[in-house]
Amino acid sequence: MLESTYELLHVYPPVKGVQHIQLHRPDALNALNTQLLGELATVLGLAETDDSIRAVVLSGSKRAFAAGADIKEMADRDLVGILKDPRQQSWLAITQFSKPLIAAVNGYCLGGGCELAMHADILIAGKDAQFGQPEINLGIMPGAGGTQRLVRAVGKSLAMQMVLTGQAISAQQAKEAGLISEITQPELTLQRATDIATTIAQKSPLAVRLAKEAILKGMDTDLATGLRFERHAFTVLAGTEDRNEGIKAFLEKRPPVFSGR
Repeated sequence: MLESTYELLHVYPPVKGVQHIQLHRPDALNALNTQLLGELATVLGLAETDDSIRAVVLSGSKRAFAAGADIKEMADRDLVGILKDPRQQSWLAITQFSKPLIAAVNGYCLGGGCELAMHADILIAGKDAQFGQPEINLGIMPGAGGTQRLVRAVGKSLAMQMVLTGQAISAQQAKEAGLISEITQPELTLQRATDIATTIAQKSPLAVRLAKEAILKGMDTDLATGLRFERHAFTVLAGTEDRNEGIKAFLEKRPPVFSGR
């Protein structure tokens, strides 16, 4: 049973602190248009403020996580239209989501779909998944973070190869390059992503949030600045009830019960 029904998403009720969001535009292989991105930004915004949700799993279909941006929609926008593209606000909202986001990827994960997957904190892929940035074939280039997130994930040489040739890589290549963390059988991808999200949801929400922020900070700054941020976050957590509960539970040899305070 769906908690909320959106036209292009399936949003399931949280289970053990994990909410599952499924892209649902099957006739277009989940191509990302303005409406789909807007709905996703809205749902993540609601999850952001819902304390019962501690992690989110994002999936597509068996055939495609998302095969790219909506080319027909893009074709109708000229230079000014792209400059004022309302999708940028949706991308920003997805980027700013502070809770753990785990992507379960099967099939095609191309163009805007690959860029969306790279917004996730952890990527789990079925062995049939294909990752690529084929925009160059249309005389354009990635425009939702593809050139920036990809090089940080897989390094300069492979990022250049993927972006400049437009050729996709396999799940195995993606894992070897560091783009994804695990490969599963396609029918198990969602379950594995959910299992990881459930494990994370049992941890202290404050510690998880600051740990995620520290890792992302480390990707965008120099080592000294990253270390200062890490130490500051570590110090902040020393004043939380969850930290006290975690230590007490360890000493009492029992599972901790974190409250998020």
